[in-house]
Amino acid sequence: MKSFTTVFSGIIIAIFFLGSSAIYIVDERQQAILFQLGEVIDVKTEPGLYFKIPIAQNVRFFEKRILTMDTEEPERFITSEKKNVLVDLFVKWRIVDVKQYYISVRGDEGLAQTRLAQTINSSLRDEFGNRTVHDVVSGERDVIMEIMRQKADHDARSIGVEVVDVRLKRVDLPQEVSESVYRRMEAERKRVANELRSTGAAESEKIRADADKQREIILAEAYREAQKTMGDGDSQSAAIYADAFQKDSEFYAFWRSIDAYKQSFKNKGDMMVLEPTSDFFKYLKNPAVSK
Repeated sequence: MKSFTTVFSGIIIAIFFLGSSAIYIVDERQQAILFQLGEVIDVKTEPGLYFKIPIAQNVRFFEKRILTMDTEEPERFITSEKKNVLVDLFVKWRIVDVKQYYISVRGDEGLAQTRLAQTINSSLRDEFGNRTVHDVVSGERDVIMEIMRQKADHDARSIGVEVVDVRLKRVDLPQEVSESVYRRMEAERKRVANELRSTGAAESEKIRADADKQREIILAEAYREAQKTMGDGDSQSAAIYADAFQKDSEFYAFWRSIDAYKQSFKNKGDMMVLEPTSDFFKYLKNPAVSK
């Protein structure tokens, strides 16, 4: 009885083992190839529960999700200006024909990425060789990425792969070229600054010269107006004096003599040498003359 129970348990275990090995599950993130004695006999791309013949058949699973190929080190390319640039990029790809993928690269993800890298590098060399540094950095960057995606996708289809996207993460100049470019940029900025300073100095001198010219013109016009005003004043003064002289010539002469005395004797240290009979002392000798 005991030996029967042992045999029965063994049969149950064997049946369970065979049953479990006859079932495989493909989830939504995977796709599978069913092999029989090393040959591909079926492909499963939809998620679900499937059956296979134990021992005689085996299953291999592959990614259905989008995969990423990222360059470890920037690649060096030459532009149409014969300048080196360092390019860092990544590629998004996925398996769309798992059978062709297995046949072409034996299902090896590393081999598939190597094939993609070769195609993209070849496309990049062609595109960069026809464009300037400005084009690849900013001007036509989106165009280059789309052309590379199309070329890489066209080649990748032959191995059962779709290239979803190609992106340039960074485009830099090599260190030695960058330093040279920076020195040229610095020299150019200095040249522009010197030109601006020179232009500013010339404009400054021009403004000063114009200001000096305007100053001289204003002073000359002011002096002319002053002289004209003084002349008018002297003319009016002479007319007033002449009119006063005509009305009372004796009083006018007396007034002029008094004014002359004031001007002559206002300082005690002044000395005058005149003849006693001079008309200057006319009103000092005989004040009654003015009456």
